[in-house]
Amino acid sequence: MHEELAAALEPVLRDLRTTCVVPFDIREPSELYWDGLAGVMLYEPGGSGQGVSVTLGADPAEQTAWLADQAQEWAVEALWSARLPAVWPHCPAHPDSHPLTAKAENGRAAWFCPRTGEQVALIGELPAGA
Repeated sequence: MHEELAAALEPVLRDLRTTCVVPFDIREPSELYWDGLAGVMLYEPGGSGQGVSVTLGADPAEQTAWLADQAQEWAVEALWSARLPAVWPHCPAHPDSHPLTAKAENGRAAWFCPRTGEQVALIGELPAGA
């Protein structure tokens, strides 16, 4: 795995492991780098997969926020496939209402409540159960 991708993806994977009930498997595609991108595939237990990628050379916080957004799409689909509530990660201020939004602000990638705009946690630091 490309080192920029690995560094940006690590906090996202930490949040998935900590807070998403659907287990995942990461696989590198045979063509890892294309047109300035590096990516991997996330798979759920049923075999469905989705690619996630970053633009090489981009701001690291932007890379992490972009990967978190892509992982969120994967998680919502995986949860729906498992017949579970398709919200990830949950907003602690508004349970069962909406997911958090990933953004890069002030050089850091974080999860924000889309309703209030408040930062909930840095990406990679979601508490269990979020």
